[in-house]
Amino acid sequence: MPALTDTYTLSNGVEIPKIGFGTWQIPDGPETYDSVAAALEAGYRHIDTARAYDNEKSVGRAIRDSGIPRDQIFVTTKLPAQAKDTASAEAAFEKTMSELALDYVDLYLIHAPWPWEEMGADYTAGNIAAWTVLNGIHEAGRSRAIGVSNFEVPHLESIVEATGVMPHANQIRWFVGNTQPETVNWCREHDVLVEAYSPLATGELLENEELKGIADRLGRSVAQVCLRYALEKSTLPLPKSTTPSRIVENAQLDFELSADDVAALDALDDPTA
Repeated sequence: MPALTDTYTLSNGVEIPKIGFGTWQIPDGPETYDSVAAALEAGYRHIDTARAYDNEKSVGRAIRDSGIPRDQIFVTTKLPAQAKDTASAEAAFEKTMSELALDYVDLYLIHAPWPWEEMGADYTAGNIAAWTVLNGIHEAGRSRAIGVSNFEVPHLESIVEATGVMPHANQIRWFVGNTQPETVNWCREHDVLVEAYSPLATGELLENEELKGIADRLGRSVAQVCLRYALEKSTLPLPKSTTPSRIVENAQLDFELSADDVAALDALDDPTA
């Protein structure tokens, strides 16, 4: 499965596997542990979690128990969205490191530019404070790379202007029909990797008839077509599943979409709109 062993190279030279295993909405405990263990067994080497998911403890235990050398697993986690000052950001990172029980993380992200209950509010000063903390974490070697999540162009520009430090990655909601071109174009112009969370639109793409037609013709699943599309667009998809067979299937992306297929997918409407 070449896609699982292929990597993108972040702007600081760190290599990141092109497909990540997402753990959003998987409860802490056996469900998270078993899912991450199954993903690692299937060959995934990039695991994505967050303090807000409240499952870091099980993610870390599955990684430690896997027997796979730590330097062969890329671990991403995230600063809680409400941590918008120096003290709370520092405390949140220490809590994360305690829960994961790992010596370092590979990518640490600010989870959102505003607290979730205040979506859209202006937290420019708080983002700058949090980003400054992440810079310190990176400089100390406790995270090999740093970035943001759910940031749009104004959020990105404000932290870069204030600190002079460009994020290595921006993890955004991205899927067929919802590709956030303004944010993606800015990231590409500034060598910021775009990670695609919810690449199946939390399941809403799976019943799309046009997608089914393409998938049937290729002998693939709709999920595989959606994930391959993300790779064709040079983004990093983060599929999530708790079903071992689907975890394996989602990683089997060693095929190509034709130019006509990509054009058809480009033209699809957002199924969640």
